[in-house]
Amino acid sequence: MDFQLSFKVNEHLYLKDPETSELGKQIVKESIDLIHSLGIEHFTFKKLAVQINTTEATIYRYFENKQKLLLYILNWYWSYMAFLVMLKCQNINIPEDKLITILEILTHDLPERSGLQEYNHKHLNEIIVRESTKAYLIREVNELNKEDFFKPYKALCASIADVLLECNPSYPYPRSLSSTMIETAHAQQFFAEHLPRLTNVQDLGKREYTYLFLKDLIFKALAK
Repeated sequence: MDFQLSFKVNEHLYLKDPETSELGKQIVKESIDLIHSLGIEHFTFKKLAVQINTTEATIYRYFENKQKLLLYILNWYWSYMAFLVMLKCQNINIPEDKLITILEILTHDLPERSGLQEYNHKHLNEIIVRESTKAYLIREVNELNKEDFFKPYKALCASIADVLLECNPSYPYPRSLSSTMIETAHAQQFFAEHLPRLTNVQDLGKREYTYLFLKDLIFKALAK
């Protein structure tokens, strides 16, 4: 069954909610494709305007700058991932099985019928792997954090941390391990594709390798 999800994204990330118009939705959709193609460093509103046959001024009515547009995309994705973790784990009673499910979610492609508007799922995945750290490994991170721009990411980490504690209630670093899981899933996929000698990917695909590596790492960390 096809469906569309809608999440409340921090209103300070946009000037006009892109969900309220077809043009706004197109701005987000085409931004994903163009950021994937060019990288966030070379992505500009001028290039996006050409892509969707509009003006820069029109795009600036929706987003103040490309940093906030990237954060909007990431907020949507993090909210979706938290929803997906909840959905996939709700009928699983064994904590270790929940954790395996989460590892699969973090390291494999998004479901085809995922409710992600008409976004290119492959492009969205690869943007998260390549660009997500550029949203917070910046000088302005404290100011952005005060605006709660990372709240959906924190919520995702918290939900995963709860499962880690189900597996081992005495484990002292559940949130640290949770964020490490997410960031390692991104970093190892990137390294496996672009800097493979930093990994042991060998003949495995980047996603399967990352899943197996994380599974080994996390379950050893949680061993009682």
